Amino acid sequence: MLAQAHGEPQNSDSFRKLCCGCVRKLSGRKAKKKGVFWGIEVAETLRWRGWELGKEMIKHLILKNVHEKTQKLSYRCPSTRFFFTVFPQPITLSPGMSLTLPIVFRPTEKREYEDSICFKKAEGEFSVTLRATLPHPCLSFPAAVQLPICAVYNVTETTFPVRNIGDLVTVFAWETPSPFYMIPDCGMLNPGAECMVKVVFQPKVAMVYDVAATCWFGGEEKQKRTIQLKALAKYPYLRVSVTEEEDEGIQAGKFRDVLCFGSVPVGTTVEKCVEIFNMSVVDAPCRIERAKDPLVRDHVFSCDVSHGVVPAKGKLVLCIRFQPQTVGEHSTDYFTIISAGSLLQTVLKVVGSCKGPLVSLHQYSVDFDWINLGESLMETLKISNISDVPAYYQFDIDGRGSVFSLDRPCGVLEGTTTLALKVTFRPTHPISYHRRVVCLVHHQEPMYVDFFGTCHSDIAKPAILQARHLSWYRTNMVRGLTFYPPDILSVMLKDGKLQMDEKGALMLPHEIPQDKPPKEYFEANSMTEYFYDGVSSDLALFPPHVSVSPREYDFGCCVPLHKVEPLPLCVTNHTKGKITVAWTPSHSSAFRVSPEICDIPPLKSSAFRVLFQPAQLNSLYAAELEGFAFYKVLRHYSNIEEDATICPSWCLTVRLRAHTYEAEREHFIPQYILDVPKVFPPAAPNTDTYCSMLLFNTGTSLITFSVNQADCPSVLVKPCSGHIIPGGHQIFFLSTHPVNTISQQHVLPLQLNSYPGYTKEIALRSCGESLLLLLEGDGNLYFKPAYIGTSSTRMYTIKNCTRLPMVFTWKIHQSDSKILSVSPTAGILQPYEAMAQAWTFTPDKETKYLLRAMVFVRRKSPDPVSPKSVGYALRIVGEGVLGTIRAQKEHLDLGNVLVGDLQSCSVVLLNDGICSLKYILSVEQQITGPCDPEEVRSDPLALELEQARGMIPARSKAFVRITVRPARRLHYTWSIKYGICTPTATDLASTKEEQQPLCCIVATGVYPTFCIADACSAGSASGLSKLHLWRLFSLDTLNEYLERDLTPSELTYRVPTRHSTCLIPPVYTPHLLDFNFGAAPIGSEPTLVMLLLANKGVVPVEWAFLFPSDQKMDVEHWAEDAEFSPHELHQMRIQDNQLFSVSPKSGKLLPGQEESVQLSHRHDFIGTDHLPVLLKVSYGHEILLNFSGVTVEQDQRYIHFASTKHFFTPIAIGTSHPPTQLYELYNGGSMPVMFEVQLDNIVRIQEENFQHPVFACLTPRGEIPPGTTGHIEWIFSPLEARMYLVDVPIHILGGESALITFQGVGYDLNTVGDTATSSEVFSPSVFPGSTKLTVPGQAATLSHHRICLGNIPDCTKASRLVFLNNISESKAVVFAWQISTCKDKRVLQIAPESGVVQPGESIPCFIALRPSGSASFYSIDLVCEVYIQESLVQYERDLQEWEGAKERQAVEFTITEKDLGTKKKPKSPAGVTTKYLPFLSLQQTLPPIKNHRMPNLPAGHFQRRLLRDKEASQVWIKPEPPKPILLHLGVTARSYCIEDFYSNFTSEFPKYFLSRDWPLESKFVDGSRDRDRMDMDPKWLSLAAASKQELQTVTDILTGVIRGLLENTQFHDAVRRSLDEPIPYFSQFRCEESAELWDRRQCSTVPSRVSASPDLYPEKDGERKETRQETSPNDDLLESWERMSEILHHEQLREQKEMMSRQPAFGNLVELLLENTLQNILIEASHGEVVLTARPRVIALPPSPSR
Repeated sequence: MLAQAHGEPQNSDSFRKLCCGCVRKLSGRKAKKKGVFWGIEVAETLRWRGWELGKEMIKHLILKNVHEKTQKLSYRCPSTRFFFTVFPQPITLSPGMSLTLPIVFRPTEKREYEDSICFKKAEGEFSVTLRATLPHPCLSFPAAVQLPICAVYNVTETTFPVRNIGDLVTVFAWETPSPFYMIPDCGMLNPGAECMVKVVFQPKVAMVYDVAATCWFGGEEKQKRTIQLKALAKYPYLRVSVTEEEDEGIQAGKFRDVLCFGSVPVGTTVEKCVEIFNMSVVDAPCRIERAKDPLVRDHVFSCDVSHGVVPAKGKLVLCIRFQPQTVGEHSTDYFTIISAGSLLQTVLKVVGSCKGPLVSLHQYSVDFDWINLGESLMETLKISNISDVPAYYQFDIDGRGSVFSLDRPCGVLEGTTTLALKVTFRPTHPISYHRRVVCLVHHQEPMYVDFFGTCHSDIAKPAILQARHLSWYRTNMVRGLTFYPPDILSVMLKDGKLQMDEKGALMLPHEIPQDKPPKEYFEANSMTEYFYDGVSSDLALFPPHVSVSPREYDFGCCVPLHKVEPLPLCVTNHTKGKITVAWTPSHSSAFRVSPEICDIPPLKSSAFRVLFQPAQLNSLYAAELEGFAFYKVLRHYSNIEEDATICPSWCLTVRLRAHTYEAEREHFIPQYILDVPKVFPPAAPNTDTYCSMLLFNTGTSLITFSVNQADCPSVLVKPCSGHIIPGGHQIFFLSTHPVNTISQQHVLPLQLNSYPGYTKEIALRSCGESLLLLLEGDGNLYFKPAYIGTSSTRMYTIKNCTRLPMVFTWKIHQSDSKILSVSPTAGILQPYEAMAQAWTFTPDKETKYLLRAMVFVRRKSPDPVSPKSVGYALRIVGEGVLGTIRAQKEHLDLGNVLVGDLQSCSVVLLNDGICSLKYILSVEQQITGPCDPEEVRSDPLALELEQARGMIPARSKAFVRITVRPARRLHYTWSIKYGICTPTATDLASTKEEQQPLCCIVATGVYPTFCIADACSAGSASGLSKLHLWRLFSLDTLNEYLERDLTPSELTYRVPTRHSTCLIPPVYTPHLLDFNFGAAPIGSEPTLVMLLLANKGVVPVEWAFLFPSDQKMDVEHWAEDAEFSPHELHQMRIQDNQLFSVSPKSGKLLPGQEESVQLSHRHDFIGTDHLPVLLKVSYGHEILLNFSGVTVEQDQRYIHFASTKHFFTPIAIGTSHPPTQLYELYNGGSMPVMFEVQLDNIVRIQEENFQHPVFACLTPRGEIPPGTTGHIEWIFSPLEARMYLVDVPIHILGGESALITFQGVGYDLNTVGDTATSSEVFSPSVFPGSTKLTVPGQAATLSHHRICLGNIPDCTKASRLVFLNNISESKAVVFAWQISTCKDKRVLQIAPESGVVQPGESIPCFIALRPSGSASFYSIDLVCEVYIQESLVQYERDLQEWEGAKERQAVEFTITEKDLGTKKKPKSPAGVTTKYLPFLSLQQTLPPIKNHRMPNLPAGHFQRRLLRDKEASQVWIKPEPPKPILLHLGVTARSYCIEDFYSNFTSEFPKYFLSRDWPLESKFVDGSRDRDRMDMDPKWLSLAAASKQELQTVTDILTGVIRGLLENTQFHDAVRRSLDEPIPYFSQFRCEESAELWDRRQCSTVPSRVSASPDLYPEKDGERKETRQETSPNDDLLESWERMSEILHHEQLREQKEMMSRQPAFGNLVELLLENTLQNILIEASHGEVVLTARPRVIALPPSPSR
């Protein structure tokens, strides 16, 4: 980075290049911004820069006409004196022409100036700003720079331009916060120049960076500007993946971090690739390092890449090579991929093994038997390579100078091939021959083969040598018997000094009694046998029988050829017998031994000479001489007495070399390939290690070689000398014996072609491998604290740091074996392999542990003797502790959960201890609510744990996911307990005793349910009362079904779905009910029913009305059945014509929400329509609603029976006054209907019940107007506690009759109990109406739609308040209450009966029920007719016009003569046709003015319009009154006679006021229920014949008498005294219980008056006593008389008051006064004038002045 040099400023036209930034001079300033004003193009601003004081500067303002017309304009001079121009004059510019206006700037002081010049056109004015600025420094660069996303410890960069837009040369310097820096960080910019600045981002923390860098610039006054540097740093994530196509066991997408090369041929190189995947979104730089080893070694694995960058979401391919050198060696190495900053280390393990050739001979001896001298014999020797690695082999025999020769003594054996070699036997002497030949194989141990045969001549016939002789010989050699000749052994055998074993070999007899058996021959290791020959090494497996010296000799330079000195050979006989040495002559060789045959005495030596006779100069000579030594006694078979004493011959070989190169001649340059390893195979110290070396002669001439062992005594080489024919090769074996673990360098000189200049120095290293084991963490293993009895497992790594595999074994102290364990306890570690072992620590008490374990390592050896082992100590530290688990929330309330649905949440478990805890959770379930405890006890667990067991680390928390699936609509409580898992307690049963409470979870199973809160009707069903509508639509049953529990079949389809292919879908719900739309004439308005759905639950409800078409799945046309049943056709007609409709058909209700649904039935076809509609609640009920509706003809008389059964309210037997009950009939037609009840069956039932009228019909006949409901009054009076049933025909005059079954149940009050005085006890209640449930056009609502007055006594008045609300905002409404029947009018009063309600106003209406006469059930349908006031006014106006026109037309007539002049016939404005003619024709009548009688078919809007259009010219239709909106108010109550009410509802009796002036309604005038009693009693008959006035008089008198007696305290005392008399006559007929009950009732009824009775006349009694006792004078008598008269006067006044208060009129007046007062208060409260809920206020009065 270069800094700006200080010094002279550079020229303005030069540019400067900075490091990583380029500064360049801009060619020109930015073009002036121009604007176009009404066709004149001109610069918006004119600037002066670089001005000087005292000088004028002129700039030109160019105006150009860019319009197609000539432009005219004028201008005003600048307002200040610093800018001026030529005197203003008009300017005319032709199209395309320009005008240059010079403007002069003349400054007077050094500051900034600003002015403007204004131009004026006809269209308006525009101005050009004139501005002169001082020179100032200013740099421009972006406000923010976003750098690319970057990995932590990586570098990203971007550039941005910095431009000098000022007028001065500017020096800048950057202040940049870390981890950003700028290049360059400072510099200098000339005006207008710019340079590129590089931002470098090198984060060390992964986060979002948003920092501000500050640029300081300027001269003396420094200025600053900031640039926002934004960048994002992320951590990289690298994964190593070894993807091998041939490995089928590895799934796609799985990562493997072990690269396995398998078995690789020795000396070859295999390359495999690994992929480093970058899982992050940032480029990730990384470096690849090899695992560091304590010892330096040659790496057979190599990777050329040491650094790299893995692209984001990409991969980097690493190529790893494997070049093994040692056959059979397993190689392991580790490469670590380290991301930048060493944040992440990923280890790649590479393994591979080296395989070499596996060469074997099919036979390890070749027997040539015997042949005659001069003959030859050939045998076959097969050699095989079962490996796929090519094998270089060589038989160490020179076939030119031996009796045994091979056709291919050396060569290459390809993989998995077999070669048949031809071995030829050409004996030169009549002796037995045996030679053990070694077969050398590169990268494999040598193999030995025995060649043997016997040669006979005419004279000499030695014993034939066979394979058993060789076996016996080797056994005898082990036993030391082969140093004796056969003849001596035969004598010893005869003398018993030797014996023969079971195999035929010889043995010494003294070895038999001893315990140890005689020695046997074991095949030695071929490598040991090869090196330990006593020549190459000082050691030999067996002492030699015959030795020759020297074994190798180099004649050196033999020039001149005829002066070569012979080589003396010394052959020594080490045996006890005389031997003969016979050398094999080779006529083609330049070397020859003299003499060829010679005898050597026992333990003596003999000298031979080797003669070298070269044939030419400048040549290389090499050969191997072969000789055989044998016991002389073996020359003839006759000398052999025992076959076991035959001894094979011993082969003697001498390697010779020579050359005849003259001194000045250069030896042949050898052409060769040398394959030699760099290191010896690993071996333990003080053991031998071997390797092979291959020298391949690639030239065309012979190569001789020799190795000077003296130069490198630590390495044994065999063969040390020899020759290689052209194209052949020589295999060497090298051996060394490392004594320690220090690496040793060996340099082996290999001289070729007997020339020192051709010496190849072979460098090898060897090292003894110690038992070095590397323990992780310096031999320390730390366990986290563990819970007592639980196990903590850690992985601990040990690594073999040597090149040899080792066997490891862990030893743990017996006392620690229960606490500590390791797996595996023993195993094999391959070279440089690291193994992770699992250590398990199981503390058994609360303490700290310091344990010790030993690992012993030894070499893997096949020897039975246990090799030396080395032990390493491991120090283990751990701690046993106790711990507990707690829940973050001990009480978890899941609230309401849908039954059949699931809700999940997480329970947070906290472990505050220092040890990890393995836990197992158990759940106990408790279900409470309205249910059978035994039934719910067997319910399956409704809470499911996602993981019932787990582990929480120390000081951590765990989340356990729970899922709740309640199966019932009940309250669930789950208690979750936990137990700590230990090795002895692993399951729930074993930890049950130690389980601890954890938390409690509660939930409530709920159904999504709703109810029908309200219903109203409109259209053709507007006359239906609320109660009748509820019965028609079975809404109570529907609400009951909706409250029931779900059935499993209802959960088949939890949501509305199309699940059927049939036109009539199958029904899976047990809940069915009828939705009866009633009946209406054809063509009438549709029957509209509005239902208010209310969600009274706590969960949202999704509901849907599914028509059959909504449940049918769409199928292809070919799959549909073409044949439809009549039922299907009926449903298709209904659905296609939309006779039934529901709007909306589906919806969702939130808790507490209400929604109205409109159901309609169109009356377009005569008949009964049925349609099954499924009401489906999502996750809730399925209820099949049978929609049914009837359409009748216009003139048909039709009563709609909702059901053929009617159930009377159960009545107690013995009831003296059974109540009157009602049966409703609805006239669904358009004609009035007369009905009559046939009473034959009722009479039969009466006869069966002893003439007792069980069923009595009070109104057997009647008439019902169209569209209204009629009542039949019944009295059900049971005799027995059983069910009564009667079938009653109801005949319709002119219509169809119906047979209705009436059922009633009588019950015994004593059996059932007092709680069931009536099965339907009416409790006083009101049912608020809903403002949401309105029909179209409804302008008013009632505050209540039903009033239940409950049980009331007869002759009382029950009142309720109802508000009529005008919900319209602008229209007043008129209302009028209508009561259907005359009887209802007598007992029901409404105030006010009619009135006007202003917009938004509410009118209180008081409903008062005065039951009189017999006990009865009241079900009165009050109808409030509501009219819009405007429509009524309009109707009255139209009606007046119509009546006026009617009166006018009464005196008008029409003249229809055709010959009269005609005039235009004006129409009256009202639409009446009136013709004004000169005279009248008396034959023509007036056109009729008549009421438009509604036809039988109620015309709709369309029909009415057609009718009006048709008759408008003839008839002026009478205006129809507006159709009212009908509001139904149901009033229900049950009245009792006073005696029954008092006996059944004693506590309720004081709440009612018994009116004393009720109108008399005789119960028996109209032929009542007690007609039989009247027939029997003549008093009743005379009373029944009395007139109404007489009955009223009798009633008033009796009422006064009875009331007086009830209120007379003296009468009460008399009755009480009569009860207290001793055993009166009539008391004999009373039991004690009844007397006590009577007393209790009397006390409870009139306690106040009884208690007041003794104080009525206290003074009177006292005065009477005094009067009797005193005998005073007359004045006293007079005074006392006056006093007495005063007292009597007061007593008379009191008695008059009491008598007045006992009058009925007085009580009624008080009751009426109180009622009016309360009504006034309620009305004022409804108007807001009184707040009934306000707290009472206490007003403190001021103190009086007197105080």
